[in-house]
Amino acid sequence: MISDCLSLMKSVSGIVLRMSTRSWTFLSNHAHLLLAIGQDPTARVRDLADRVGITERSAQQILNDLVDEGYLRRMRTGRRNTYALSSGTPFRHPLEDGQSVDGLLALSGAVPTTR
Repeated sequence: MISDCLSLMKSVSGIVLRMSTRSWTFLSNHAHLLLAIGQDPTARVRDLADRVGITERSAQQILNDLVDEGYLRRMRTGRRNTYALSSGTPFRHPLEDGQSVDGLLALSGAVPTTR
């Protein structure tokens, strides 16, 4: 089928990503959202969801997960939320035992701001 052979080009924040009809990535939506917040901690949930390629509702659920587990800190600024990345938080899978997400964040240029 032609659709299986074609790639879809999508521009996200100046970065061109290739996505095929059978796409997968090495990182989860949780990691993608964490990286997106590292790039823009004041972004609206709608903008974060668009950047990651998920629904706004999914983005909100993931943000709640990340806040509840200590990966992010949510702060109210007027009518909007802003987020701060927490440093030293560990990966959750046993294969990454003893490693923090700081290294992953550093790959994208994001710097954790809180402990």
